[in-house]
This record gives sequence, C-alpha cells and structure tokens, in this order.
Amino acid sequence: MSDLLAIAGARIFDGHDWHDDAALLLEFGMVSAIVPASAVPAHAAMVRLDGGSLVPGFIDLQVNGGGGVLFNNEPSLAGIRTICAAHARFGTTALLPTLISDTVAVNMAAIAAGQAAVAQAVPGFIGLHLEGPHLALARKGTHDPALLRPMDDSDLARLRAARDILPNLLVTVAPEAVTPAQIAALRESGIVVSLGHSDASFEMASAAFAAGAGMTTHLFNAMSQLGNRAPGMVGATLHNPSVHAGLIADGIHVHPAAIQIALQGKTGPGRLFLVTDAMSQTGTDLKELTLNGRTITRSAGALRLADGTLAGADLDMIDAVIFMHSTIGLPIEEAIRMASLYPAQALGIDDSHGHLAPGAVASFVHLGDDHAVRATWIGGAQVYPRPI
Repeated sequence: MSDLLAIAGARIFDGHDWHDDAALLLEFGMVSAIVPASAVPAHAAMVRLDGGSLVPGFIDLQVNGGGGVLFNNEPSLAGIRTICAAHARFGTTALLPTLISDTVAVNMAAIAAGQAAVAQAVPGFIGLHLEGPHLALARKGTHDPALLRPMDDSDLARLRAARDILPNLLVTVAPEAVTPAQIAALRESGIVVSLGHSDASFEMASAAFAAGAGMTTHLFNAMSQLGNRAPGMVGATLHNPSVHAGLIADGIHVHPAAIQIALQGKTGPGRLFLVTDAMSQTGTDLKELTLNGRTITRSAGALRLADGTLAGADLDMIDAVIFMHSTIGLPIEEAIRMASLYPAQALGIDDSHGHLAPGAVASFVHLGDDHAVRATWIGGAQVYPRPI
C-alpha cells in the first residue's frame, strides 16, 4: 500500500490561497504538496470527494470541555480523549483542554493527564491551558472566588516543570495576581502568557505585555473596558500591535459592533482569533452541568450560573466561523484564518499548524457548500466521521 495519499474533488484553501481542480497530497501524516488533479502520482492512493472545500483544521486554545465531560471534573486521559473527539465533529483538529481555576491537586492531575495524552498521542491534543487561579476577584466571572490567589514561588516552579513535559502550555493570569518578573520567568520557560479576568489599568496591562504576556483571554469579557480616560485592558490589547486576543464569537459575549471595532484596531502582527470557551455540553443535549459545586444552565444559546453570570459558551468552532462570515461580514477565508492560522500564530506553532503548506501537519476539514463539517482529518487520518 502506498504511503502517499491524494485527496481530490473539492476546492482547497491552503490558509492563504484557493486551489481549484487540485489534489492535496499527504505522506506520513504531513502535507506533501498541493498539485493539479491531473498531476497526482500514479502510485498514490486516492480519496475522491463530492465537492465542497478542504480547509486547514481549526485550532481552539480555550476548551473547558465537550462530549459531556468538563475538564475540571475529569482531569484525566479519558477526559482529554472525550473532549478532543467531541470537538473534532465541528472541525477542531488541535486544542488546549482548559482548566478553570481549581485546587493545586486538580491542577496537578490535569498536568499529569496532559503528560499521558502526549504519551498516547491523543488526536487533537496539543497542550494545556490553565486559566487561573491567579486572577482578580473583581473580574472573577464564573471562577470560584475562594480559589483565586496571587502566584507564589511554588506555583511558578510547578508551571515551569509542567512546560517541560507538555508540547504547549498557555496560562491566563491577571496582572494584579502576578508580577512582571513572574511573567518574564514564565516566558523564559516557553510558557505562553495571556492576560484575563483582570481589572488592570491600561498602564498595568501594558507593563505585563512588556514583561512577556503576548495574549488576552476572551477579549472584552471579564476585563477592564475601554474608556476615554482609562483605556483599561481592552485598550491596552488593541493599542499594542503585537498582542493576540481570543474572541468568543457567538453574538452573546461580545456585541457585533464591538467585534467589528476590534477587528479594525487589531491588524497585526497580533491578531484576533476565535475560541469557543466551550463547556461539557458540546456535542450533547445536556441542559445542566456542574463546576466547583455550582450548577450551570444551558438556555437560549448561552450557559449561565444561577445569578445570570455567563459561564463559558454554548459554541463550537464551525459556528463561530459562520458567525464571523455571516453576521460580521468577513470573507470566509478570513473567518477560517481566525480559527486556524491566527491561533497557531498566537501559540507559536504556525510553522506546522494552521495552514496546508508542504511540511504542515495534515490536519484539515472537509466543508460542504453550506460550510457544514462533512469530515475531519487529524495528522493524515480521518477522525470524523470514523471510516467504516
């Protein structure tokens, strides 16, 4: 059997340009080339599609759960497998299971689960996102206030050790709970630092960015807002051209006009990228879930605590892409980049992820003409729907 696989019959978007009447060549789980359909090598195994488009796989840097599993409640290898499989149905080929603020013991279990997922090569797993517990009480959102605290030396050592055993580690912190020196130490260890759940001033946020934070977690939500005399964290994020920012594009977390304004203010090299902030409901019909002993209710496209606080999002990545295209008015190519290339750049993995150039990991999505997900491939293997 040939190690070379050719996939043809759909338009191909490589992350930058479209290719018509072309074939995607895969070898050993990597993209080999995109060639005219008439130039496919004779020895290649063929997969022929019936139209639609092939696009780079989506990358989600904030995924609290899926498939009925919340990572906080099941910080295990099995939990990670379930979450990754649930999101593959919606075109996500790489993700960071995200732990909402919890105890040291649960954080350690999550890190151990991540290490096991690396050893088992779980499809779609590319690292962890630890969101808290070093956050500001004033902007706690759904995080349990009893768990929030400043970072100390043992926390810093634990995170640096975790980075040594994980392919990628993203942490969300508030400048009120960490020092610039701690941020710098995290970055020196290869950890990606994002600011969030913070009431920091423009000046404090800017100092954190200068120390090495390169990202903002779910822009506009749970942070100091843009004011005319106090630009806050939103202002600092938009003002700094190198800072990336995650965005929950569901029409509930952020008003469409605010999204459009942010897009105009963030033109690179830092970019806005899409996150789902999904909880355990993704891929299920669950109406209620539990976090740190509190009930979250799913209703009218949102997840809320009893007091009305938004608690994650009832969102999957293909719906976020469609929202950016249909409601915000972005070209579909740019909406796809916001779900693939731009998060890869934010995490620093765009040499191998977020596009379909030769040498990239062969992770991609087959979309119908209606942009619905027909099939998902991770590392050259079809994972949804699973081949019979």
